[in-house]
Amino acid sequence: MEKTYNKLVRDKIPEIIKNNNENPITRILTEAEYKKELEKKLFEEYQEVLDSSGKDRVEELADMLEIISYLAKLENVTLNDVIEIANYKKEKRGGFDKKIFLEKVTNINYKKLDKN
Repeated sequence: MEKTYNKLVRDKIPEIIKNNNENPITRILTEAEYKKELEKKLFEEYQEVLDSSGKDRVEELADMLEIISYLAKLENVTLNDVIEIANYKKEKRGGFDKKIFLEKVTNINYKKLDKN
């Protein structure tokens, strides 16, 4: 029996497969392929976060965070650098603690007072 995955997997998965008396067929990705597969993996983890709750959700969030750290590494920064930038943005523009939902913005035209 054969099952096709065609996706980025954690480093120890091939060994785990071998230990189950199965034969993993793998290859090493190019840098461009790696970036694309990390992006796909981030979306996959995002979907899993939405579909989970409780302890499972926390584990899926951890998976997302790990993928984000690898994407950051491709940009020559660390996860701590990303967190530092997030903190700076929170300080400058605020966070999401107040649960503010912006519905729309309208223009307000003030009439100039005539001083005649």
